[in-house]
Amino acid sequence: MEHASAKTIAAVALAAFAVYLGIYYWPTIERFIGLIASSLAPIVLGFVLAYPLNILMSFFERHLLPGSAHPAVQRLRPLASLIIAVAALAGIVAAVVVLVVPQLIDCIRLLVSEVPVALSALGAWLEEAGILTPETLDAAADSLAAFDWKAGVGDAAQLVMHGVVGAVSGIASGVATFALAFVFALFVLLGKHKLSGQFNLVLERYLPARALGRVRYVAGIADDCFHRFLVGQCTEAAILGVLCALGMVLLGLPHPMMIGALTAFMALVPIVGALLSGIIGAFLILMESPLQALVFLVFIIVLQQLEGDLIYPHVVGSSIQLPGIWVLAAVTVGGGAFGIAGMFVGVPLAAVVYRLIRNDVYARRSHAAGEGGAGRP
Repeated sequence: MEHASAKTIAAVALAAFAVYLGIYYWPTIERFIGLIASSLAPIVLGFVLAYPLNILMSFFERHLLPGSAHPAVQRLRPLASLIIAVAALAGIVAAVVVLVVPQLIDCIRLLVSEVPVALSALGAWLEEAGILTPETLDAAADSLAAFDWKAGVGDAAQLVMHGVVGAVSGIASGVATFALAFVFALFVLLGKHKLSGQFNLVLERYLPARALGRVRYVAGIADDCFHRFLVGQCTEAAILGVLCALGMVLLGLPHPMMIGALTAFMALVPIVGALLSGIIGAFLILMESPLQALVFLVFIIVLQQLEGDLIYPHVVGSSIQLPGIWVLAAVTVGGGAFGIAGMFVGVPLAAVVYRLIRNDVYARRSHAAGEGGAGRP
């Protein structure tokens, strides 16, 4: 008893000392964790990219010469399916860029050209309202004359230079990370069957049979929920983009293809994406006609109501078997914690938790009912 008590005291003391070291050396530990996280970022991102690519790749594997048992076909089918999947995804992204970017540049040029006119109108209004008077102009001129322009311009130039260097460095680092992650994802997909076998072998050797069954059960539900969510979300986004473009064409609104493609692309983010695309579309149309922008706002509100009540619950909600209130809660919590990525991942994660709890409740209720039935004469 005394020996057990001494071991407990030693364990508590060791844990307290470890906590003290963690608090005292936290800046160093934080830097070390950041270094490890940045080093693992391409690998983690590679696995993330590999999952949606695998959905496309598996689809083409099932439909690419499915009846052929020739060894060459069996050997080349994964590579050919991966190439077709990457080409299809690249084609979709290129189509969105071609549809959106040129018209977006035209809208920005129109906005810049309207700035002098807007400033002139603002000046005239300020003069009519009595805000812009000769006295205020003289005071403004005196303030400008007293300002140290040399120091101000130097500080501004230094600030801009630091910002440009930081932005270029961040963009270069992001591009390099994405490129490494994409290459890693390709290697993962090409060797997915071998990796899956190795992973299962490790689990079988190091986990008890009961724990192994639970891990496979949870992993199967997670894979099913994420797969259904991605397919349903892409389907819903395509439907919403097509309906938006068709409605704008029928109403005679400008930029139907661009705003439709933008709506489809941003609708990949649950609930919030369609709202943001509507705001951006209304702003772009506002540059040409305020009345048409108002018509577009009414149309997009009606379309989003239709999407929220009919399209999303039937296409996405029913596929992941998650009630609408939990979809909204998952988007809110995920977005607040992790931004756009949290909004996207929060829904399937909530679906996984919801299905696990639901299955457990049903199993317990069935077990209790069985025991009650067995106890009756």
